Amino acid sequence: MSPFSTALMQGWLTGAGLIVAIGAQNALVLRQGLMRQHVAPVVFVCAISDILLICLGVFGLGRLIAASPLLMEVFRWGGAAFLLSYSVKAGLRALSPKAGLQAQAGSASLGAVLGSTLAMTYLNPHVYLDTVVLLGTVGAQQPEGMQAPFAAGASVASWMWFSLLGFGAAAVAGPLRRPAVWRSIDALIAIVMAVLGLQLILRPLA
Repeated sequence: MSPFSTALMQGWLTGAGLIVAIGAQNALVLRQGLMRQHVAPVVFVCAISDILLICLGVFGLGRLIAASPLLMEVFRWGGAAFLLSYSVKAGLRALSPKAGLQAQAGSASLGAVLGSTLAMTYLNPHVYLDTVVLLGTVGAQQPEGMQAPFAAGASVASWMWFSLLGFGAAAVAGPLRRPAVWRSIDALIAIVMAVLGLQLILRPLA
């Protein structure tokens, strides 16, 4: 393989390894996909945001953030508060007998959904840790001139994953419209958000 292809593939594999995991942003995309509500705008915002953060990290910002203990602490505590509040909301939905997907469909405007998507992306320190810090560090170690294909590979992985998560969930939303199933999904989301939030409180970012 040529150095270009190697860097592209390494970027794709590294990006996929970090992005394809249960997290706050993925849970939001999954939820919107299952509801078949504003799926394309949500996928677009998440993918474009990831691409922006990947490029910022690969081309230098990752090392700057990692070198600032104060900035890392801001991400840590702000992100923990946001994730725990989202966990509470998802938990309340899971406990409500009328919280099924059918009852929720069409209840949120595009502006509200995009606002939640942007908040889940840019107020979530795990997004910065994965895209800016970790991918940025690996990308910065690429040979001279290979940072761009590395960033491109990671960006393609992000776009593919969010598209699969959002539109793939929409394709199987019908069988999952039973309230009990949807409440179980919300319960799982609540647990994931709570775990991520508590991890930030109990363990400093590194």
